[in-house]
Amino acid sequence: MLFTFKSLISGADVCSPSEFTPDIRKTICISGHREKSIVPFMNNPDFKDATVNAVKLLLYKFIDVAVECGYNHFISGLAVGTDLWAADYILRKKKSDSSISLTGAMPYLRHAELFPSSYRELLRKTELGADLLICVNSNPDIIFSRKGKGSELYRDRNYFMVDNASAVIAFFNSGENFSGTAQTLNYARKQNKKICRFGLDDVYSLMKSASTNTDDIWRNTAIIEELYRILA
Repeated sequence: MLFTFKSLISGADVCSPSEFTPDIRKTICISGHREKSIVPFMNNPDFKDATVNAVKLLLYKFIDVAVECGYNHFISGLAVGTDLWAADYILRKKKSDSSISLTGAMPYLRHAELFPSSYRELLRKTELGADLLICVNSNPDIIFSRKGKGSELYRDRNYFMVDNASAVIAFFNSGENFSGTAQTLNYARKQNKKICRFGLDDVYSLMKSASTNTDDIWRNTAIIEELYRILA
């Protein structure tokens, strides 16, 4: 089914999944936790911003390695936290590399009604910068309801991303097995997709060796051999 909606946030055109025909071999999707799931380094609230920054830097390095390994198309689920941080970085990379493209996959048209105001501007910029916006659910009036159409809206978006990619980049904390990211990774494993995952333990290890200095953290992400082996 073909349809064209307008985003309620940016006014950009939103297309149906049937209009998306990527080269799956060169496509990678991104999933991850929201900011509220990030426990600060050493459980010290003073390190909250530094920890969030370290998560972003490691995420950016994963994206850089993916590009080096030949992936030039990215799918973001447009969710608060990891999805939008990744999309923002990808759009910045696009400015110097025209081969890179970004697709935003929203679960349903009104999904941003649940967003905090601090993320709405980032979502608007992402939608306007993306090469394509997809709405996985075809009903423009559907809303999230725990008693009605609920978690399956996000499940369908997650499965759509995995089905249209050959690999997944994920920020996932071990033990958070009932999250949307866990669902995405479980499905990716069943579909034999490549998985590139990092969690807070990796972030803490990076911060322990690099302190909380941004430049030191970035330098310590320079060599991630395991990633190259996974994506090669």
